[in-house]
Amino acid sequence: MILSAAVLIGWSMFAFNYSNSPNEGLKPPVAARIHAAPISEVSGMVKSRSYPDTFWVINDSGDEARIFAINRQGENIIPTFSRFSFYGENEEEGKKQWQGFRVLYAENIDWESMTSDENFIYVADTGNNFNNRRDLGIYALSEIDPTASTQSAAIKHMPVAYPEQTEYPGDSERHYDSEALFYADGKLYLITKHRNKRGFSMEHGANLYRLDTAYTDQINLLTLIDSNSDMLAVTGAELSPDGQTLAVISYEALWLFERPETGDKWLSSSFQRFWLDGDVLDQVETVVWDGDNIIMLSNEQRDLFRLDLLELTSEYK
Repeated sequence: MILSAAVLIGWSMFAFNYSNSPNEGLKPPVAARIHAAPISEVSGMVKSRSYPDTFWVINDSGDEARIFAINRQGENIIPTFSRFSFYGENEEEGKKQWQGFRVLYAENIDWESMTSDENFIYVADTGNNFNNRRDLGIYALSEIDPTASTQSAAIKHMPVAYPEQTEYPGDSERHYDSEALFYADGKLYLITKHRNKRGFSMEHGANLYRLDTAYTDQINLLTLIDSNSDMLAVTGAELSPDGQTLAVISYEALWLFERPETGDKWLSSSFQRFWLDGDVLDQVETVVWDGDNIIMLSNEQRDLFRLDLLELTSEYK
């Protein structure tokens, strides 16, 4: 398990309704802030598996196809030779402001999440606010050395679709937007974020889908694995380094799901739920493990938060 025995005092068995959620939740202090203007609306982040104190970050829809590397202090990591010759953290005399690492052979339609395995960094171009996209996909990028390279490349693009979606947008419920991508046991997974039929307000509920194929020349139909009717507006997910706990972030709470005893119905397994104070964390978009017991959160406003799970108390179910 991730948490100490003192924290895990057992799971209480009552059903919890969001309408009865606490008025106040976690209020972590801002640990760092991303100041670089080109990182304007953080929507995804993943910790590098190859380079220490390095986190890859993407902007939301409408941005160029590019990624950024930052450290725990929120500072840009810039190619060393460029820092001396061409670019700086900010624009200055004789230098331009660093604009990130361009990703070749890719387009940012609505990039929403990142994860990684031993070979690639994955970017989910799966934002679908209005339920009308037919070009959803996941990019596999090569991980570059951010101190030595100036650009990355999409090694492959895997088009994806939900078999249950039959209208674009139509009058159906808008349950085909995903902002949470994670990797577990050799597979990629997406968790959906739900809106009502008009698409203006969020609905409770989230579905877990698995990517079972990796075609680049045809659409990969996602496999529906699980669902959770209590979650509201899931925006990020990541599996712990030891593979035993899935962290999922939503507008209202941080969820920690234990590894299922069998199969991969992660959203139905035992969990802890930590309510969040929205006035403090604002619109949280990413969750990243920084070791076995530390979770890093970021919001669209470019604040970075660090949570030590061994110090938290929680509601149980």
